[in-house]
Amino acid sequence: MPRCPWPKAELDIAYHDTEWGVPVHEDRTLFEFLILEGAQAGLSWSTILKKRIEYREAFDGFDPRVVARYNPAKTRELLANPGIVRNRLKIAASIQNATAFIRVQDEFGSFDAYVWRFVEGNPVQSRRKSMGDIPARSDLSDALSQDLRKRGFKFVGSTICYAFMHAVGMVNDHLVDCPRHAVCASLARS
Repeated sequence: MPRCPWPKAELDIAYHDTEWGVPVHEDRTLFEFLILEGAQAGLSWSTILKKRIEYREAFDGFDPRVVARYNPAKTRELLANPGIVRNRLKIAASIQNATAFIRVQDEFGSFDAYVWRFVEGNPVQSRRKSMGDIPARSDLSDALSQDLRKRGFKFVGSTICYAFMHAVGMVNDHLVDCPRHAVCASLARS
């Protein structure tokens, strides 16, 4: 099928064709993407997709309440795990982000309620015709990044936030001639 040109490998294609741009409202999945997008900084998304299963295992199914309780021994275990990105700052940020995530849940009832308010509950439907039309960040990702940082999150720069917004369907940046654009737009309406 004609699709956005960025997915090349099998995992990338499967992700593009089934997940990318699909609205996500489950907090644990939102936490997963927040951690994975932060881990991806400076790397390719393909690298992270290849490590995704190992990440789920290493980070206890992305349960933020478990991750928030990680201690120095668990941090050492993660740093020794070849199945994930073994970057001390990214691992520390994941643990700190779990604590901040829980605070947001407590304040807003769910992380979903918090994060989707940045797009007023409705995914932004872009009408991009080429990959060159897709920006690395937006005013919305700037606002999300700034607010997350204020709340104590790390590895949530505007570019990471824009990638997160793509991943969880807050922004539909499938190219207009990609069949997934219409599918994601339809999911956004339902």
